[in-house]
Amino acid sequence: MSDAELANFVAELRRRVEDRLQAEPDLMARDAFVTLIGEHLIDDGVLDDLDTCYLLVPWQNRKVEIAGYDITGDGAILHLVAVDHGSDGQPVKRERIAQLTRRAGAFADFCRNGMHELLEPSSPTFDMVERIHVAWPQLQVIKIFVITDGKTGLRRAEESTVAGLPTVVHVWDITRFHRLMSASAEQENILIDVAALGYEVQCLESPEQADGYRCLLTMLPGKLLADLYDEHHSRLLQRNVRAFLQARGKVNKGIAETIRTQPGRFLAYNNGVSATARAADLEQTATGLALRSLTELQIVNGGQTTASLHHAARKGIDLSQVTVPAKITLIPDDRLDHMVPEISRYANSQNAVTAADFEGNSRFHVGLERWSRSNWVTPPGDEVAQSRWYYERVRGQYDVDKNKFTTRASRRQFDQENPVRQRFGKTDAAKYEYAYALRPDVVCQGGEKCFRTWTIEGELAEREAPDDTYFRHLVAKAILFRQTRSLIQKQNFGGYLGQTAAYTVSLVVHSLGGLDLDRLWKEQALPRGLATAVPEVAKVVRRVLTTPPSGGNVTEWAKKVGCWDRVRGAGWVPPAEVLAG
Repeated sequence: MSDAELANFVAELRRRVEDRLQAEPDLMARDAFVTLIGEHLIDDGVLDDLDTCYLLVPWQNRKVEIAGYDITGDGAILHLVAVDHGSDGQPVKRERIAQLTRRAGAFADFCRNGMHELLEPSSPTFDMVERIHVAWPQLQVIKIFVITDGKTGLRRAEESTVAGLPTVVHVWDITRFHRLMSASAEQENILIDVAALGYEVQCLESPEQADGYRCLLTMLPGKLLADLYDEHHSRLLQRNVRAFLQARGKVNKGIAETIRTQPGRFLAYNNGVSATARAADLEQTATGLALRSLTELQIVNGGQTTASLHHAARKGIDLSQVTVPAKITLIPDDRLDHMVPEISRYANSQNAVTAADFEGNSRFHVGLERWSRSNWVTPPGDEVAQSRWYYERVRGQYDVDKNKFTTRASRRQFDQENPVRQRFGKTDAAKYEYAYALRPDVVCQGGEKCFRTWTIEGELAEREAPDDTYFRHLVAKAILFRQTRSLIQKQNFGGYLGQTAAYTVSLVVHSLGGLDLDRLWKEQALPRGLATAVPEVAKVVRRVLTTPPSGGNVTEWAKKVGCWDRVRGAGWVPPAEVLAG
């Protein structure tokens, strides 16, 4: 990347952070950066989810500092995110990376020792530390991600032990983010050096087919697949099925039983995996064709087999006798984006993976995108120019569309017609739907988990392409949620803004028996009486949220149906001015 490209991307990243601050003014710039980067790392499969929560405290002659976390892998893996923000493309010294790594390690030790007792009990940081402390006995691995908007040549540190657990450190700097967030939005290549990992893998190669692809038929050692999943986790799974597998990815009992009791029969009993790759390095040996390496391996069918092997390895089960049949399709770059989703769809057509797994490309989401480009809204207040609510079906789509305009005037017009404050994505849509549907507990699970639930329940309801009315009502729910959140923020209640907003919306809808969504769409604003009442509703909600049973964790309490039952029972009687509209 040239200096000019770097400078342009730094400016673009800064603008994206500013856009996020405009949309969520309660955030600090550092937290907006972490949230923005986290969303892209989730889309790329590097992370499964991320709770942005910053903590910096002194402890035992050390400094504890962290910017976000997630517990994944059925509770076995702790992801920690440390942040260096404000370097703006300048070199970041190794010592700064090492400092952030030490502080993240100190945070892990802080959690292990139950030091949440030193923090304010009604704060999100207390909830974060307590949750990790409670989960600690099940944790097996720590992965620390150091993210910076500066430049460093570091990528991954040597494995070490932190707080008694094996730990690896990954460094993401401005150059990696440029590749991740560029218009092409391609994943960083996964290079699997089979030979260097110590495996001998023989294969058969098909002739090149009419569409330019080739297939390799092989048998992979079960330990190799387990090791690859341990290293790359959900990045190894074709991204169209990732949400599904994370939502239902419990270890298959039948697979686990075969691994444990009859590992030698795994090859006979298991259908194996289907995968794709950009390229393969093959070598002709005395015993046949050997597979040396693979570039950008993606498992499109057999994700549960892979995850089950990984789970078994984590439990100490010997995989030396386990062999997995595999078909690997080698696809040229110019056909990759078209063929991989189709291979994934057909490879899974006879299994439990269904149309919901391909949600991002489904008729439903494509339909939402289409309606969002054709529906113009009445300008609120004194504004003159009409605008649209821009549905971002694919992460980064908004910026790609905006960057198609090369002049300042045309870009300004794009901003006017598609203001940042009216941009929303799949996880946002799920949140708006569930808050209005009286399920704030699902909203409080977090954006990614809420979307996965929406995906699965949409499949069960056989969700079809939306019509114009559905889109307008979805936007009305967005207006309700966003303006409610903004009104609550002005009250300076402290933490738990997102949870309070979700429960407040649900309590309002429950108490009023619904809202006039057509009116909300038309006026693009809450009725004055309702806007006036929101702070009072929020006070009722917070009394329940911040007093969990037995002094429990507020964040976890908000995720429970029992919390909603208690909020609903707390009672809020709409005043006459609200009922009058």
